Amino acid sequence: MVINRYEKVLPSIDVFVCTADPQIEPPLMVINTVLSLMAYNYPPEKLNIYLSDDGGSDFMFYALLEASRFSAHWLPFCRKLKIEPKSPAAYFAKVCEPPNDPVMANEWSSIKVYFSKLVVKIALLQKSYEELKKRIDDAMKLGRISAELRKEHKGFCEWDLILIDGRETKAVDVQGQPLPTLVYLAREKRPQYHHNFKAGALNALLRVSSRISNGPIVLTVDCDMYSNNSESVRDAMCFFMDEERGHDIAFVQYPQQFDNITKNDIYSSSLTVTMEVEMAGLDANGGPCYIGTGCFHRRDILCGKKYSKECKIDWNKENTDRKVQEGADVLEDTCRVLASCTYEVNTKWGKEMGLKYGCPVEDVITGLAIQCRGWRSVFYNPERKGFLGVAPTTLLQSLVQHKRWSEGDFQIFRSRYCPFVYGHKRIPLKLQISYCFFLLWAPNCLATLYYAAVPSLCLLKGIPLFPKISNPWTLAFAYVMIAKYAYSLGEFLWYGGTFQGWWNDQRMWVYKRLTSYLFGFLETIFKSIGFAKSGFVVTAKTSEEDVSSRYEKEVMEFGAASPMFNILATVALVNLLGFVAGVKRVILNMQNEDFNLLALQIILCGLVVLINLPLYQGLFFRKDNGRMPSSVRYQSILVAVFASLLAWY
Repeated sequence: MVINRYEKVLPSIDVFVCTADPQIEPPLMVINTVLSLMAYNYPPEKLNIYLSDDGGSDFMFYALLEASRFSAHWLPFCRKLKIEPKSPAAYFAKVCEPPNDPVMANEWSSIKVYFSKLVVKIALLQKSYEELKKRIDDAMKLGRISAELRKEHKGFCEWDLILIDGRETKAVDVQGQPLPTLVYLAREKRPQYHHNFKAGALNALLRVSSRISNGPIVLTVDCDMYSNNSESVRDAMCFFMDEERGHDIAFVQYPQQFDNITKNDIYSSSLTVTMEVEMAGLDANGGPCYIGTGCFHRRDILCGKKYSKECKIDWNKENTDRKVQEGADVLEDTCRVLASCTYEVNTKWGKEMGLKYGCPVEDVITGLAIQCRGWRSVFYNPERKGFLGVAPTTLLQSLVQHKRWSEGDFQIFRSRYCPFVYGHKRIPLKLQISYCFFLLWAPNCLATLYYAAVPSLCLLKGIPLFPKISNPWTLAFAYVMIAKYAYSLGEFLWYGGTFQGWWNDQRMWVYKRLTSYLFGFLETIFKSIGFAKSGFVVTAKTSEEDVSSRYEKEVMEFGAASPMFNILATVALVNLLGFVAGVKRVILNMQNEDFNLLALQIILCGLVVLINLPLYQGLFFRKDNGRMPSSVRYQSILVAVFASLLAWY
């Protein structure tokens, strides 16, 4: 590997983790992510972890403070046993008993002694972790940080500081080995200054980290995406440090994967086809897009550097130039200025430097801008996934998440950053087209809404929309339908899915286009004419115990009232009425040509009815808390009946 030849000049890595709300993104989940990143197989003195807390929460700071203490015990444990994953929660959930150490296992004469010592060690470490969980949970239940805990660290009165200073091996673990630098940042916010959501937080981290560690490589990770592969950072460096082609690589993107996916993936959250096929296709067509998490960047490129053939990097010089001599107290004072809400006023930050502002998917538009400056990106999908996160566990969470993605993507398409305009003669045409596969998600709602509503309404009146089943043109429709679904099923099964998982994927395909994409499309239009403002919705990473139980049993969760559910329920009921009316018309008029005229329409409505079976259960048959709310049921029935009557007459 290239990395072995550069072991002595490995660059410093700055890892950025962002969180915004301790209720939606629990502190315990965040610190598990942080601890997994601190345990990378990489020189700890060259590893710097930054947590941006946009919620400015005492709970989050307290959790990170506890994690900084726990890391002195956790990191040596990870090194000795070479465990994976290195997130404490994930490890203890998967490994209930102590593992065998291959080296010690060869010494058969001492195996009993080894096991007894190891059991005690793991028990003590797990007890320490359980105590850590209890202290954090107690603070959350209390609703405040106690006066005693506030006295433990000045950070409860500050809003950014260095918790572990590992720049010059000042902080060590219980074995005397250096610890990675750990920095907590809660940037200043004021109502009159827009904080620009996650993009603003990452740009503040870029500036703050430039004074503390100034690593030439930056890793951005969502707070729920713990490291699942301790070699990820070295694998990424193989691309950047490649002598022949590494000089033109801007970022290395890992796939977004999840560890709480059920067997049949009821909400189609695994993104299997997107990550395994579509992102690989982008990579082949010129480079993957930046998806916001699990991505290694070169700092100078992320800050606006343009590509030229002379842009070759000297890693020896990089390490020499980036050593920082300032003390922690001096750095903290400097960093307060860099993280102030007024620092970016009348600057190029958010425009030509750092992540782009003004779009819900700041990651995609930032990656596109980098590629248009001449840089190349790489998609790396190893057998052992680099990062694992938390997928939505309710239908509404999933739909809201996709609404933000589709809205942001469509905003890019309608802006000056449209790949066909901004990328003209800057990136290959095939890459421009590949981007539009995602950027045009939202307008897809129009065709789907038509096919999901109009054929069923026309069935009520007996109006045919497709050729007669005896007409040769029917073969064209049959071919498209069979070929599309056969290819989709084969693709899904090839990458490890199940038939039921594929069917769930088809259901979510319809649901997202009828709700997420429709709302994203409409909101983009409203914003363009001044009737709405940009926002950023954080997807909840937790759920109630009964919700989690239904998710594990793969029972669809409705529970809360939402306009999205009104649309889904209304369309489902209209199709049910249309299907019944169509079948009734055929049965009562067997001598006429109704079947010949309406067969394709009835089949289409029948498929929509089959897809919506869980929705009918939630509307009429379920009694648990995950059923469809009564308000949604009554409203959707009224609208469906009214629409059917209009179509009938």
